Amino acid sequence: MKLRVFYLLILVVFVSHAQSDDHQKVFLITLDGLRWQELFSGADSLLVGNEEYVKHTKEVKELAWRPEAKERREILFPFIWGKVSKIGQLHGNRNKESFVNLTNNMWFSYPGYNEILTGKADDERINSNSKKLNPNVTVLEEFAQVAPAKKVAAFGSWDVFDYIVNESRSNVYTNNGFEPSYDVPLTEKEQLLNELQRQIPSPWGSVRLDGFTHQFAKIYIEKHQPDLVYISYGETDDFAHDGDYESYLKSARNTDALIEDLWNYVQSSDYYKDKTTFIITTDHGRGTQPIDTWRSHGTKIKGADQTWLILFGNAVAPKGEISQNQVFTNQVASTVRSLMGLELPKDQSYGSPIPLK
Repeated sequence: MKLRVFYLLILVVFVSHAQSDDHQKVFLITLDGLRWQELFSGADSLLVGNEEYVKHTKEVKELAWRPEAKERREILFPFIWGKVSKIGQLHGNRNKESFVNLTNNMWFSYPGYNEILTGKADDERINSNSKKLNPNVTVLEEFAQVAPAKKVAAFGSWDVFDYIVNESRSNVYTNNGFEPSYDVPLTEKEQLLNELQRQIPSPWGSVRLDGFTHQFAKIYIEKHQPDLVYISYGETDDFAHDGDYESYLKSARNTDALIEDLWNYVQSSDYYKDKTTFIITTDHGRGTQPIDTWRSHGTKIKGADQTWLILFGNAVAPKGEISQNQVFTNQVASTVRSLMGLELPKDQSYGSPIPLK
């Protein structure tokens, strides 16, 4: 009798553990300042041959230029257009009357990330990129509060993310900017990354290279299997500010490969496979006319409120490129809330979940 009870208890624990692993997981990813124009049409004809913005025009044309927009976008984003477009949804091709817009009126990074992560613009308090602790609660923090036994983590190339996520209050594990990993005990890979990050200089004072952000995130995911992960890649925005269209394109292509790497890992993992949804977007757009405004964003730059959105995974119907619709960036957080079983805000100023089926 005692032996039967013992085996019954083992079975209950096993079933309980299996059920706990079976719920939805979300990877929320942003590419800082990547224009919808490159995502949906590939390299810009006005920029790719412009020696002011491209030093090696022949090399870049071989890499990214093709006569048709469809070909250009496929060579720039081979994973997104070769795989994701078949299994997910892509919003924001304004040539097909698909619109994604910010609701904040700032049109730069901190307000954009606050809107993405909370679901509500806050122009009164979030109106600069200064290192100010976010007074608003992000969806990452909400999940950490509701499900303390589950892991939630944020990784960003920009060093302001510790403040956007409000690391000191939120209970969210973060690794942003030039932070080394403190996730002791450190693996050999983490020790090597910490050393390399000290040794390899970044072109910028507040943004590290995306390869470090990706690898720190990947190792943490493998170690801890977080249910909600946020990753922000930052190079595209900074190369654009530098007026370096060549590096902007190369970084965009590299980030496509990083996203593919994450998806391949998810598909190989019993913990994540068929239980994970990817949501990918950007914090703001950039200008197009006059041409030099591609380097900039902000309220004075026409088109800087124009963004885009990609969704794929187990919770998303494969509808491909969406046409004739309007989505707002403030809907992203509530989409995550809906997927993760969190309570939706009653305040109507928050965006509603995006229909995924």
